[in-house]
Amino acid sequence: MQNEQGQGVSHASDSALPQKVQEKVPSSVEHKVPDALHDTNSNKDTGKVSHATGKSIVPEAIQQGLPESIEKAVPNSIHDTSGAKFSDGSVGK
Repeated sequence: MQNEQGQGVSHASDSALPQKVQEKVPSSVEHKVPDALHDTNSNKDTGKVSHATGKSIVPEAIQQGLPESIEKAVPNSIHDTSGAKFSDGSVGK
């Protein structure tokens, strides 16, 4: 049974988190976890998306959790964001 904080059920279609953890965290926290780890289909709303346009050796879950400023600073040889459009209007080089 779900309480008013969204606890008691999981809101994920796929998750790397243990079921008991999924049920105990409030839905507001659950929706902030990158979808690559706990898929609640919230990334588009939270901004937790990868801006990689090419190859990246950074694991997908970490890509989704990185602030845009870090994604922009990482060399393209590690995490290619060339041509990516960021929320501040800038474009990856």
